[in-house]
Amino acid sequence: MDHTKRILLVEDDVGIANVLALHLRDERYEVVHTADGTEGLRLLEQGGWDALVLDLMLPGVDGLEICRRARAMTRYTPIIIISARSSEVHRVLGLELGADDYLAKPFSMLELVARVKALLRRVDAMARDVRANVGILELAGLSVDPIAHEATIDGKRLDLTPREFDLLYFFARHPDKVFSRMDLLNEVWGYQHEGYEHTVNTHINRLRTKIEVDPAQPRRIVTVWRRGYRFVADPRAAEAAESGAAS
Repeated sequence: MDHTKRILLVEDDVGIANVLALHLRDERYEVVHTADGTEGLRLLEQGGWDALVLDLMLPGVDGLEICRRARAMTRYTPIIIISARSSEVHRVLGLELGADDYLAKPFSMLELVARVKALLRRVDAMARDVRANVGILELAGLSVDPIAHEATIDGKRLDLTPREFDLLYFFARHPDKVFSRMDLLNEVWGYQHEGYEHTVNTHINRLRTKIEVDPAQPRRIVTVWRRGYRFVADPRAAEAAESGAAS
């Protein structure tokens, strides 16, 4: 039988925290709340959490530092940042430090709960997939290790955020297949919300800067006009085939 999911909520606005905890408990999650960043970090370090819902502006240790410390820990804990800092700079910084999702205040409680559920489903699905397909994926110089959560290209380690890794791992498991942005939202993010397709674009662009020789002329993650994206298993073989067809 599955264990009750434990969620650590670090949020200094008690009103928001109480309502959010109520909604999460209605979904049968165990929720532990603290309004202090130092206490939140102490609780996080105790371990045993299935997700961390984290504000950025906190007394004591701030949310970005907690996020940074969380990603230095051996055990992977999914993180959703909730913050009044809605600028793209803060959103990108949060994701760079390893957050899985970022929701700006004010937000819908139902949407946040839906994102928590989607994130937990995705993590569970990833764990099942890893158990069923233990082994490193190797594709024309690209190596993806789902257990270590690491990827290399031509032997060089890639510095990927958790979501970038999940996206790359999904592509590597389904080479040469075309996926729409909504497909990727559903499969990698775990939800389908119209208006969030730009999130896919952003992550693919960032991933291209890390795995492509020339991100402006991508050869591994290619755009398929009006259909979506395709991950090319062997770019060199594809280039050779194109050259042969053109000659």
